[in-house]
Amino acid sequence: MLRTVSRIRFAACRSTPTYFRPLLVLRPNPYSTEAPKPAEPLKSTEELQEKRKEKPKVESSGKAEITEAESKAKEIAELKDKYLRSKADYQNLQYRTVREVAAAKDYAIQKFAKDLIETVDNFERALKTIAPEHQTDSARNKEVVDLFNGVKMTEEIMMKTLAKHGLTRYDGIGEIFDPNVHEGIFSSPAPDKIPGTVFHCEQMGFMLNGRVMRPAKVGIVKA
Repeated sequence: MLRTVSRIRFAACRSTPTYFRPLLVLRPNPYSTEAPKPAEPLKSTEELQEKRKEKPKVESSGKAEITEAESKAKEIAELKDKYLRSKADYQNLQYRTVREVAAAKDYAIQKFAKDLIETVDNFERALKTIAPEHQTDSARNKEVVDLFNGVKMTEEIMMKTLAKHGLTRYDGIGEIFDPNVHEGIFSSPAPDKIPGTVFHCEQMGFMLNGRVMRPAKVGIVKA
């Protein structure tokens, strides 16, 4: 009897249009041997809200990773900048130290050279006291010639030693007058000389490593 009623209901449902069909309520079959499946419990409002919050957590974690990467990149850039600055400071310190050592060395030589210039001048004055005709006449003035040669040799040795330390002597004869290295004490016409050039040296000049220690006192060709 129950089977017949079920068949009639099923046939009626199939023949009725979809929009006129009543909502079927599924009921458990009393003759089924299978255990009924437990119904899923409805999720509470709090659980639904937690699920909605899970997506922003993923997005916020991605943003946090990006922010951390940017922070590390900025930190690396700052460290690189500090390294380059430290390297530049160290190189500047090296260059400055080299310059200071060279300047101290030049100053020490300069003081020593100033003290020796007067001695070199005395050698030059001693050589000029012997007349040119007596400088080579060994037959008549052997002692004078030997003295002249001895003084001249000593002067040459001293000038070679000073040249090793950067101190050189010059007279400027034949050069264009330069107030930076020459001190003009007189001028005179000279038909066979170029006007403005040095034709006479009254006192030798000295240079130390390219710097004028004492300008040469010279006579200039008058224009």
